[in-house]
Amino acid sequence: MRSGGIIDDQGKLNNFAIEPQMYVSEQPQFGFTKEAELLNGRLAMIGFVSLLALEALTGQGVLGFLMSL
Repeated sequence: MRSGGIIDDQGKLNNFAIEPQMYVSEQPQFGFTKEAELLNGRLAMIGFVSLLALEALTGQGVLGFLMSL
């Protein structure tokens, strides 16, 4: 990409006259990507362990705990 700008007829610098180069990625950026599935799996593991810890600490399941509030 070129650096600098273009001077217009009034002597003002026009930095927006040079268009940036467009990059097209072959990989999809949304949907079922590897990174999204890894994050989803990690959050599911954190949730499952949290539920096990809740049951171990209170002696009740999730529904029993919510009903006692």
